[in-house]
Amino acid sequence: MSQDVATQLREQIQQAITDNPVVLFMKGTPEQPRCGFSARTVAALEATGSPFAAVDVLPHPGIREAVSAISNWPTIPQLFVNGELVGGCDIVTEMYESGELAQTLGVEAPDGALDEAPGGEGTVPGPPPMGIENRLG
Repeated sequence: MSQDVATQLREQIQQAITDNPVVLFMKGTPEQPRCGFSARTVAALEATGSPFAAVDVLPHPGIREAVSAISNWPTIPQLFVNGELVGGCDIVTEMYESGELAQTLGVEAPDGALDEAPGGEGTVPGPPPMGIENRLG
């Protein structure tokens, strides 16, 4: 990957973090997560009822590298709220279970437990390098 492409991806990712109050960098999409960790994180977010944007890191390997470089966090998924890294699947799940996730998102905590979300690895389609699924409204 050329330095120009890496710089451009990093700028686009930083813009996505800045422009979206809640953004999840994940494997796949909220409708079709490509790993169990991403599926579980989406399930926690959806259970709170809070709107969020999502970015699939799979279409271009540079996206994952750039997100990890920005956050200094090695794994995906990564949840950002108001420009700050909240964490990955384990942290988001623990926050959901304690009610802290809803508080962080500024919503009322949902009733009930987080159900195990399905997920699995699959083949990667060839869309543009970075797309944001805006679920904010």
